[in-house]
Amino acid sequence: MVTVGEPAPDFELINQDGNTVRLSDFRGKKVVMFAYPAAGTSGCTTQACGFRDRFPRFTQNNIVVLGISPDKPADQLKWKKAENLPYDLLCDEDHKVLEQWGAWGEKTSFGKTYDGVIRSHWIIDENGILIDQQLGVSPVDSVEKATAALVGEA
Repeated sequence: MVTVGEPAPDFELINQDGNTVRLSDFRGKKVVMFAYPAAGTSGCTTQACGFRDRFPRFTQNNIVVLGISPDKPADQLKWKKAENLPYDLLCDEDHKVLEQWGAWGEKTSFGKTYDGVIRSHWIIDENGILIDQQLGVSPVDSVEKATAALVGEA
């Protein structure tokens, strides 16, 4: 599990286009990375479009946005195009990165218990240090809290 104030563990995942993305590729920039259960679902779309709508503010402040879920690249690409998402969506099909970052675990829905993505976000500074994490956050709160932490306004 990652800890605020410690170096963020590096990882390598495939994005929606099948290209390799490493967290370390973004040293020198702040990164907000958000985890969501499934591309194209209502809560995930709310979260992703919230980050999309604030994307100009992030880029003006040298901030990279990354989404991460266990979806396949084709599903991520379809959703990215449908919602006009301007950032990479990372594919963690075996959920190893999500587990390492504390965003995979037991969930309950409609009386059923299962393992899945715990909606979350993390902020990594220019030196690769984790400076904020919100585990189990709502789609709207994720965007608002990340925006407030990064650019001082929601």
